[in-house]
Amino acid sequence: MESARRQSNRKPTPSGPRRWRAWASALLLVVAGVQAAAPTAWPDVARAVDRGDFRGAEAAIAAALADPTLGDEPRQALAFERERMRRIGLDFSLDRGAVLARLRQAIPDLEEAEFDAWDAAGLVEHLDIDGQRRYFNRAVSNLYRISPEAAARRAPPVPPFASGPYERLHPHHAQVLAAAGDGATSVLPRRVRVTQTLVVDADAVPEGETVRAWIPFPRAIAGQQEDIELRRTVPAGVRVAPEDALQRTVYMERVAVAGEPTEFSVSYDLAVYARHFAIDPQRVRATPDDPALAPYLAQELPHIAFTPALRAFSAQVVGEETHPYRIAQKLFAAVDRIPWGGAREYSTIPGISEHALHANHADCGQQTLLLIALLRLNGIPARWQSGWAYSEDAEGHDTMHDWGALYLAPYGWVPMDVTTGQLASDDPALRWFYLGGLDGYRVAFNDAISQPFVPAKQHVRSETVDSQRGEVEWAGGNLYFDQWKYRFQWQMLPAEGDSADSGRARTTNTNTNVGETRG
Repeated sequence: MESARRQSNRKPTPSGPRRWRAWASALLLVVAGVQAAAPTAWPDVARAVDRGDFRGAEAAIAAALADPTLGDEPRQALAFERERMRRIGLDFSLDRGAVLARLRQAIPDLEEAEFDAWDAAGLVEHLDIDGQRRYFNRAVSNLYRISPEAAARRAPPVPPFASGPYERLHPHHAQVLAAAGDGATSVLPRRVRVTQTLVVDADAVPEGETVRAWIPFPRAIAGQQEDIELRRTVPAGVRVAPEDALQRTVYMERVAVAGEPTEFSVSYDLAVYARHFAIDPQRVRATPDDPALAPYLAQELPHIAFTPALRAFSAQVVGEETHPYRIAQKLFAAVDRIPWGGAREYSTIPGISEHALHANHADCGQQTLLLIALLRLNGIPARWQSGWAYSEDAEGHDTMHDWGALYLAPYGWVPMDVTTGQLASDDPALRWFYLGGLDGYRVAFNDAISQPFVPAKQHVRSETVDSQRGEVEWAGGNLYFDQWKYRFQWQMLPAEGDSADSGRARTTNTNTNVGETRG
């Protein structure tokens, strides 16, 4: 959702030893070989990376790694900071000339002074690295989303912003409400066939070495996604993580062959339901004192953090309100006002909820983590969910997507999707559809952030928070996103009552974008 609201574009950094110790302890996930996220880093080195002093960080890393007495854990931590700098460099690969050239493709008469004004206002996302200003790869497309002035400067024809069919008011939303009219909370089930493929570049791994891959896989969630059937894998002989894995995957291995890409794929069917809870504010009561809800009221550092800035923002938005549902509505609306923008890789960001608060745009995961943090701060349990959104075959849209759920007594856990946000309708049930409901076109892979894989990954992940594209490694280390490609294909199967051989053409839809499609 776009908004006139503007905030500073400065990248947040840890604000002192206390916050750093919290961040470091939260990232201590190397124990027993389980490495779901990044290892604990040395504060001075990580702070140097965050302020753009890459040369200083590299000098400190090299000096520390030269010490033969350095233990395995700090050695891993320092190696990750070196890798984090490389990842940041991949995301911020443009210099001033390259950004101006891209802008002038749509604004041929752009003056440098005009660009300088946008840059000074923090509208052109950048980092200053070793004294050189580097711009985010998606800074230009994001600029048009967050600056009406810049968007209006584009010469025709101006392409519309890409969006999914259910990100705006759609007949499907009214169909969900009608189907739920008798009080049902899970309606309109449809079966979908999904194939996810991961292809490692030729010679990214030496010949004869074993390539290990994890591809996301859904788990059964009653009333949301059920009847999951694994149809085919390449190669055969895979290991499917148990149903209770909060970031579930299919694990597989293949031996690298010189000059050939290494391909992995998983194909499955499942039934997906739309959700709707008709929430009556008069029935909502305070969160019960239930130990099972305690984890969903706590911080999950570093990405769900009750920072001073977040506390101040919460107080400004919530005011004197004490009713849980009304608080949730206020916070949902406030986060919804943050304009959507393409995001840098999550593994490079020190704290995502804080980052979303201070940036002038956020993507679906950043908005969701910010809302989760705000809800928990206000005593409302909230949790993460993410996966892939798709559409009917004729609409041909799909994207990685993140959303969540909040706990409202007596209804229990109800879904929320703040990135889709409020729909343009005078009907409150439609306007607030995504605060208590979900469309029926999304498959969930993850029910928490930064969870261990089964079997455990031995090297730091490419995506340290979420799991949608997959992960790959070999004995020599992790394979980052620049060393492999992913593909998501889906096909809507005949609805109940349709004949599979009715003659209606079936379509297989494919997404082959790399790192550019998070909703």
